[in-house]
Amino acid sequence: MNPFVALLRRNHNYRNTWVGQIVSEVGDHFNNIAVFSLVVATTRSGLVVSGVMLARAIPAILIGPLAGVVLDRFDRKRVMICSDLLRAVIAACFVLTIHRHDTWLLYLLSGLLMGASPFFSAGRAAILPAIATKDELHTANSLTQTTQWTTLAVGAFLGGTSVAQFGYEWAFIFNAVSFLVSAACISRLHLPGRGFRPAVAAHTEAEVVRPWHEYREGLRYMRQRPLILGIGGIAVGWATGGGAAQILFSIFGEIVFQRGPSGIGTIWGCAGVGLIAGSFIAYRLGKRLSFEGYKRAMVVCYIVHGGSYIVFSQMRSFVLALFFIALSRAAVGVSSVLNMAQLLRHVDDRYRGRVFSTIESAQWSVMMVSMTAAGVASQSVDPRLIGTVAGALSSTTAIFWGWAHVTGRLPEPAPEGVAPEEIEVHGEPAA
Repeated sequence: MNPFVALLRRNHNYRNTWVGQIVSEVGDHFNNIAVFSLVVATTRSGLVVSGVMLARAIPAILIGPLAGVVLDRFDRKRVMICSDLLRAVIAACFVLTIHRHDTWLLYLLSGLLMGASPFFSAGRAAILPAIATKDELHTANSLTQTTQWTTLAVGAFLGGTSVAQFGYEWAFIFNAVSFLVSAACISRLHLPGRGFRPAVAAHTEAEVVRPWHEYREGLRYMRQRPLILGIGGIAVGWATGGGAAQILFSIFGEIVFQRGPSGIGTIWGCAGVGLIAGSFIAYRLGKRLSFEGYKRAMVVCYIVHGGSYIVFSQMRSFVLALFFIALSRAAVGVSSVLNMAQLLRHVDDRYRGRVFSTIESAQWSVMMVSMTAAGVASQSVDPRLIGTVAGALSSTTAIFWGWAHVTGRLPEPAPEGVAPEEIEVHGEPAA
């Protein structure tokens, strides 16, 4: 039996998490395509697209540290449900932006939506080792990321088509309903014992009112583990060019190739197809690669990723451009699955929320700078030149990672990711 199918059949907790993931992430991409298409069609400005992306990035950066502390202190399941319910309300409010000529409400709602997201995204990563056995963890990680990128492809294709055919209202309402479905799925998760509350020491009064102390403890934990710090560095290195790429997808689809919402959706969809292909490659590689082989694979991934993105940005043929963006994202897919596997294996349960939210916040911080630069440059610089620079910046990740590997700065740490009481939990919830 296919290992993905077998995992879904026997693991009730993972199955519910997976179903919620599918629905909510497809809804996310309906929202993304609708928002970016609305902005570009209304303003014809890459700078405004950059503004929307910044409105999403800044709250994710500011809220990320708090989300990590909350997830490492309180019941992660309840935090995730609250995040979904809040995002459902915010997503529905996007309908109010459709017939407005100003953009402030679009900025506000984008910021609020992303501000609530780290509580869910970091939470889902943090609970994965708890809902999958040690033997299931590699398969669960691969399926989670394969699903994430499948929903990107499907959501982008369908989002672009639905906006073109049925208008923006449909996309925003579907996004709101998708969060309600996700919350219902997460509510069905069950673990015996302490459930989804991490094991933490009792807090003093000072620590309760000053969570910054807990966050700094998480930072110290990361600094003491070179591999975790290195994987965070990969995220930051990719973001130097990856932020600009988020802006350029909309500009290339709507302006460079002049294909409207469907063009934006097609580019995002092909990026998703590449990520799916990369996840399957990583699933096969992950079973056979040694730790040394994993580190070498990272170098190859980012050379291929950056080089392919440069070629994408220079293509005059839309079809060839789609091929190279898929190839670029396939390399990212391999890297992402293999890196997440290392984090799940080596991050202690007590620090998962802070580690995942810190990496996410650091990535968004650099993306914010990259997006701002790309948005400003798009007012006077050829988008194809911006794409070349973005691809070159992302490729520098390979240089720094390769240097750290060759000089012995990335030793393999001892496994910490799966606690003994977690590895047997995978069946149906108790009656």
